Formats: sequence, structure tokens, C-alpha cells
Amino acid sequence: MFEKGVSFGEVEDRLHEASGLVESIANPKHLWTLNDSGNPAEVFLIDQTAKIKLVCKLAGIDNRDFEDIAIGAGSDSSKNYVYVADIGDNLTRYKVKLIYRFEEPALEADKEITISKFETLQVTLPDGVRDSETLMIEPDSHDMILISKLEDSVRVYRIAYPFDKKTKATHVATIPYFKIVAGGISMNGEEVLLKDYDNIYYWKNQADFPLEQLLQQKPSILLYEREKQGESIAWARDGSGYYTLSEKVKGKRGELLFYKRR
Repeated sequence: MFEKGVSFGEVEDRLHEASGLVESIANPKHLWTLNDSGNPAEVFLIDQTAKIKLVCKLAGIDNRDFEDIAIGAGSDSSKNYVYVADIGDNLTRYKVKLIYRFEEPALEADKEITISKFETLQVTLPDGVRDSETLMIEPDSHDMILISKLEDSVRVYRIAYPFDKKTKATHVATIPYFKIVAGGISMNGEEVLLKDYDNIYYWKNQADFPLEQLLQQKPSILLYEREKQGESIAWARDGSGYYTLSEKVKGKRGELLFYKRR
């Protein structure tokens, strides 16, 4: 199905708490990622050796707890937007989850740019305050899928496109997994990955189920080079495999791993 993970390179020290990963559309063979809580409100574009090629600073906001990143349609459905998911909440303090959306920039000569033009989407959950680290966007519906982290069986939420600036997510499924920290939907919408700290779960949608029904089916468990603090996963846009990315732990830099499809 997929080969053993191969390291493409170590991330730089500036990207020491990587949490979230998605392959770029505007910049082929590059990936967007970010640091989680306590770091500046920045988004990084890295190449396939994990080197930083562009830093996007989001003006006027704090990184409360950035935990994931995605690409999808926005206010203009013909364009691609980066979604920065400020959705982490270890202490369950925040009633509103914040998702920042801006048009995906193309890599140019500048190494750092400031993003002043972005939208803020405010999302509340229908069943209380919950920590979460996973945001995915369905390629066909453009809906956002958000998954909680800390329950014994995590909860799956859907936010229907197009998104209001303030909206309530719909709870669509509860699935028997714990500490889900990342996920991804393939570009054709037929394959889904979710990961916790020890496993990568894989679903192939051969019966054309809605996503919430698919995730209630039994998944395959894939080969995984266990990372000490691995909180990122992303499909290659050409379908050739998937990437994982880890944080820096005890002085050891995180690595960008690629799992090639057999």
C-alpha cells in the first residue's frame, strides 16, 4: 500500500513546534506548515528538504494555539485559500475556535511577507468546549471537517461551505479513537488519513460513503516511523504518497518524512 517512511530533511530551528501540514497548490512541491501555541502568528512555506522558503506573518493577531492548516475554496470559489486553524485548547477555555483564511501566495523573491488581508471565521461547537488539532477540507463540497482530540471517542464536526463569519459546526459522528492530532483527505476525495501519536489510520472510500460514515468503518493501520511529537500529516497532491512532520524534541530537530505509494 505505502512504503516505509523516508526522511527528506530536518526542519530549521525556527520551525520547532510544527503542527499542521498541507501541500501547496500555488507552489508545487512545497508545503505549508506552522508552529503551535506560544509562537508568533506565522505560516511557513517549506520545500521538500524541509527548508523554509517563505514566512507569512499574520498582522494584528496572536497565535493562541495554531494546530492545523489546510487549503480550500474561499469567498471566491475559483481561488485557493490557506486556512490557519487556531483550534487547540488543552485547558478547554475558548468557546470560539478561530480560523484565519487568506488567498494563497506564490513564492517570490521576498523571504518574509506580512499578510494584512485575511478573514477570521469564528466557529462554535454544538456540544461544549473541546480541544482539537485536526482541520480538513473536502475537495468536492469544500466543507470544513473538524475533529476533537481528548475524548475517549473523538467527535467529528462539519462546517458547511460557504462559511459565515460566525457559524456553529454540526456534530456528525463519534469515532473510537483518542488523541487524534492530524488528518488529510486526498485530492480526489477517495482516501482519508487520521493520525494519533502512535498510529496512522487509513480509509479507502470504495463504497462512496459520506465522510462521516466512512470514518465509522474499520480502517487499515499503516506503517509509521513513530515520531516523539508528530502532529502533522498531508497527502501529496499527485497521489504518490503522504508526508508527516514532527516537532523538535530534546534538541533533536523534527523531520519531514515521505511515505511513497507502492
